[in-house]
Amino acid sequence: MKFKYFFILIGIFLCRNELYAQYTPYFKNYSLSEFNAGNQNWGVSISEDGKLYVANNNGLLEFDGINWNFNELPNKTIIRSVLAHKDLIYTGSYEEFGYWRRNNKGKLGYTSLNDLIEKQPQLNEEFWQILSHKDAIIFRSFLNLYIYQDGKIITIKPESTIISIDIVDDIIYVSTLKHGIFILREDHLYPYINGSLLKDSKVISISNYKGKLLISTALKGCFTYSETQLTSWYSEINDIIKKHQLNSFSKLKNGDMIFGTIKNGVYVSNNQGKVLYHINKENGLLNNTVLCQTVDERSKLYVGLDNGLASVDLSSPYSFFNDNSGKLGAVYDIINYEGITYIGTNTGLFYIDKENKLQFIEESQGQVWSLNKIKGDLFCGHNNGTYLVKNKKLKKKISNSTGGWTIKKVPEENNTYIQGTYTGLVKYEKHEGAWHVKHLGEPTIPIKYLAFEDQYTAWLAHAYKGLFRVEFNENHDKIISIVPYEKKGLNSEFNVRVYKIKSDICFKTNEGWLKYESLIDSIVPFNLLNENFGDEAYLLSEENNSELAIKNNKDKIYIQSLIEGEDDLHIPSSYFKDRLIVGSEKISKINDSLYSLNLYGGFMNVNKKNYSHTNTLYKPMLENIKVGDDYIDIDQKATFDFPFKEDVNIAISSAKSSNHFFEYALTINGSLEWIKTENGKIRLSNLSNGDYTLHFRTANSLGDTSDIKVINFTVLPPWYKNSIGIALYGVTAILIILLFYKLHKKKIAKEQRLLEEKFAKEQEDLLKEKAIENEKKIVQLRNQSLKNEVKLKSKQLANTAMALVKKNESMLEIKEELEKQKTGFTNSLAYKHLLRKIDNSIGHEDEWEIFEYNFNQVHEEFFNQLKNKHPQLTHKDLKICAYIKMNLLTKEIAPLMNVSIRGLETHRYRLKRKLNLENDKSLGDYLRNFK
Repeated sequence: MKFKYFFILIGIFLCRNELYAQYTPYFKNYSLSEFNAGNQNWGVSISEDGKLYVANNNGLLEFDGINWNFNELPNKTIIRSVLAHKDLIYTGSYEEFGYWRRNNKGKLGYTSLNDLIEKQPQLNEEFWQILSHKDAIIFRSFLNLYIYQDGKIITIKPESTIISIDIVDDIIYVSTLKHGIFILREDHLYPYINGSLLKDSKVISISNYKGKLLISTALKGCFTYSETQLTSWYSEINDIIKKHQLNSFSKLKNGDMIFGTIKNGVYVSNNQGKVLYHINKENGLLNNTVLCQTVDERSKLYVGLDNGLASVDLSSPYSFFNDNSGKLGAVYDIINYEGITYIGTNTGLFYIDKENKLQFIEESQGQVWSLNKIKGDLFCGHNNGTYLVKNKKLKKKISNSTGGWTIKKVPEENNTYIQGTYTGLVKYEKHEGAWHVKHLGEPTIPIKYLAFEDQYTAWLAHAYKGLFRVEFNENHDKIISIVPYEKKGLNSEFNVRVYKIKSDICFKTNEGWLKYESLIDSIVPFNLLNENFGDEAYLLSEENNSELAIKNNKDKIYIQSLIEGEDDLHIPSSYFKDRLIVGSEKISKINDSLYSLNLYGGFMNVNKKNYSHTNTLYKPMLENIKVGDDYIDIDQKATFDFPFKEDVNIAISSAKSSNHFFEYALTINGSLEWIKTENGKIRLSNLSNGDYTLHFRTANSLGDTSDIKVINFTVLPPWYKNSIGIALYGVTAILIILLFYKLHKKKIAKEQRLLEEKFAKEQEDLLKEKAIENEKKIVQLRNQSLKNEVKLKSKQLANTAMALVKKNESMLEIKEELEKQKTGFTNSLAYKHLLRKIDNSIGHEDEWEIFEYNFNQVHEEFFNQLKNKHPQLTHKDLKICAYIKMNLLTKEIAPLMNVSIRGLETHRYRLKRKLNLENDKSLGDYLRNFK
C-alpha cells in the first residue's frame, strides 16, 4: 500500500507542471439523452438534403441539425450500416437489408430486399457496409457482396472474408482478409494487389493519394501503391494509427485526412500526414472508440462512437484550446510573446509548448489579471504584484502593488506607462533598459479601468463604484488634481467602464453609453453608441482606431471594424455557451488575423483569414403536419384543410443550414409578425375558421434569413357552420316551429280553460259578495231596528221615570196637604195610616225593580258591571247612578229618591268619592260613558 502511494506521488510530481490540452476545431457531442436510442453507432451517412442518418444499436436515427427522430426495423435488430442515396436510405442489419422511403405523410417506411435474393434460404450474416456505384447499390457482409440493380439482386461470394469495399476513380476495390485486394468489374472479382504486407491485414480504406492508392489498415498503418509497388507511408500519423488501431478513414476536399481509431479518438492530418488536430476523450470527446465517420460537402465531420455521436466543424474559422482537467481554471488574458502563447488564469500563469501541451510557470500561482507586451518586455499583472516574464519563467517582480488590472501608455511619452491596481495608480518608466516604478499615492482606491484624455489628464473608474478625472504633473510622478464626476451627468456610479474610442472619452454604465463633453465639463448620453452597440453592450478589447470587440445583452459577440468597407466578424453564441467569464470577457488580438476569446477551461481562437460572413441559410422544408393525433397527407399539396378547434403541429427543417433557428408568421391584415421557434416545431391552436397563409423561414443570430416557405391552409368551419349544420338548423327550426305551434295551441286551450274557470270563479265571488252585501244590509237593518228599539225603550224608560217623578211629586203634594190638614182629622190612627200608604207609594220597591229591569235592557248590565268595578256602592248609590246616566237633573232625581235637593247633592259628592274621581272630573260624564 505504501509503495502504491509512493508511485502516485511520483506521478503527481512528474506531471504537476504539464497538463494535457490541445487545439481542436469546434466539435459538438450528442449523448444518449439527446437522441434517445442505443449507445453504439455503427454507420453515418448524409443525404442530399443535408440530413444525417445513423445506424444505431436500436434502429435508424435521423437528425436535421436540430431534432432527432428514431425509426425501428420490423424485427428490431441492430442496424450496422446506412447509406443515404437520392430519396432512399439503405440500411443493413442481421439477416436483413433494404431501404427506407418517406411516405406522403412525411414519415419513413421500410421495405425489405431479402426476398430478391435467389437460392438463399437463410442469410445468417450481417451487412456492414453499403456503397453506391452508378445506378447500383452494393451491400457488403463478411461473406458476400449483394448488388441491387434494376429491381434485382446479384450475389458475389469471394474465397475469403470481405473486410471493406471502396470506390476510387469509378473503380470498385474489394479488400479481403486472406487474398488481398480485388477489383469488381461486371459482376466479377479480379485480383489486383496481393502481397505479404497485406496478408491477414484488415484494410480499412483505399483512397486516391497524389496519383497513387493510399491503403489504410487497422494495425499496420498506411501504404501507398503505384505500378505494382506497395510501400509503407512514412508520416507522423502512420505510427499513431498503428498504435491506436485505425477503424475508419475519410478525406477532405483540401487533401486533409481524418483517421478514426479504436483507442484514442480522431486524428486530423494534412496530406503529408502531419497531425493538425487530435480529438479524444481527454479534450472533450464522449468516447475514444470511433466506429464510423462521414464528411459532408461543407467539410463537417460526423463520427459515430461506441457511446454517442459527435460533429466536428473542420472548415470553421474557430478553434479551441481546452483543458478538461480543471487545473487551468478561468482564463483572463492570452498573449503571444516571442512565439510562445502565454495564458493568464485565476490559478496562475501558463504557456503552451511546441507539442501544444499546457505548462504551468513555477511560482505564478494566484490570479493573473493582464498580460501586456511593453517595450519588448512581457508584463504580467498579478494578484501579488506585477512581474516581467521571460523564457517561460517569472523573471522579476517589478512592482509590489497588488492587482495589476490595466496598464496604458501615456500619450506623447515613449517610455512612460500608468497602471491601475488594487491600491491606486503606479507609474512605469523605462530608462536605459531598466524599469523604474513608483506608486503615485492618493487615491489609493481599486482602479480597474483607465483611459487618457490627453498627455496629463486621465479618467479612472473604480472597480465597483465611482468615476474620477485626474491630472498629473509634468513628470507623471504625482497626481495634482482628482475630481469625482458622479454628480456631473453620470446616470449610474456603479460598474462604470471608461474607454477612449477615437477621440472621445466614453463611459459604459448600468444605464447605457455616455461621453465627456469638455466644453460644458459634463457627461452626456452618447446616442451614437447606444443606437449602434446597444445600451447594455460593452467592449471586450483594448480600444484602437481600427476595430472593437463588443458583447451585447444577448451574449452576441462580434468584432466591429471601424474601417469602411471591412466586414464585421461574428462569433455565434453556441460556440461559447456557458463558458464566458461574465464581466471579465476579453478578446485578445494575437496577430493581424488571429483573435482569442477567454473562456472557462481554455480559450477560443478566431482566424480572420478563414472567416466568411456568408453563412448560407437554406429555405425550410416541410417535414410533416400533425392534426390532433393523426398525421395528414402533405405530398404535393398546394393547400390544406384543418378541422376547427384541432391543434395543428407543423414540423419543418433546414438540415443544410447551421447555427440557425426558424421564424414563422401568419398573414394578418396584410402584415407579417415573425415569431421565433427554436426546435422547428410550429403549433397552431384556437384558430377561427377561414383561410390562412403561413410563412416560415430560416434565420440566425446575425439577422440573416432564408427564402420564405409558404403554405396555405383553411380552417374549416365548425359543424354548426357547415352544410350539415345548416341542415340541422333547418330541421331544428321546423321542429321548433312545430313545437311552438303545439305549445301555443296548448297554451291557448289552457288560457281559455283558465279564463272560463276565472269567469266562473268571478261569478261565484260576485254572488258571494252580493250575499255578503245583503247580509250586511240585513244586519244594518237589524241593528237599526235594535237601535230604534233601544231608543224607544230609552224613551219609555224616561217616560216611566218621569211618570214616577210626577206621581211622587203628586203624592208629596198630597202628603203636604194632609199634613196641613192634620187638625181636621179626628181619627189620628187613620191619619197615620194614610200617610204611611203615601210614603210606601213613593218608594215602592216593585216600581224600582221594574225600572231596574228596563234600565238593564237598555244599558246592558250597567248595574252588574258598575258593582263589579265598585263593589262598595249601596243600593241607593246605584239608583242615583242610574238616574244620572239617564241625564235626569238633580231636581228630578230628588223626588224619586224622596230626599231634598240639598240632600241629593251631598249624596252625589259622596258618590264621587266612592268612585275615586278627581275634583275636576264630572260624575255625569263618567257614568254616561261607563261601559
